[in-house]
Amino acid sequence: MKIKIKRPSWIPLWLSLPFIIFIAFIGVLLFYGENNYLQINEQKKEIDKVNAQIKELEDSARYYERKTQELNTDKETLEKIAREQYGMKRTNEEVFVTDIP
Repeated sequence: MKIKIKRPSWIPLWLSLPFIIFIAFIGVLLFYGENNYLQINEQKKEIDKVNAQIKELEDSARYYERKTQELNTDKETLEKIAREQYGMKRTNEEVFVTDIP
């Protein structure tokens, strides 16, 4: 003797117990656990942010390498920076600082 359970009219025909279990399993995989979708998405955003910082720092490093190379090879630039930024002067030379632009 088999017991037949009548489906309520508000439950669609395509909805069955295996389908509900499958959907619940996919939901658990997507939103729970250590490798869920939300964490993976956040980690990808963080990786993109770090890659942008790396690119910016590499550009900055290249700029300062060029400046260092310029200072090591060009004596006029080195003298200009020493005079303007550090107030250095040659021996037997007088420097007058004014506020006139």
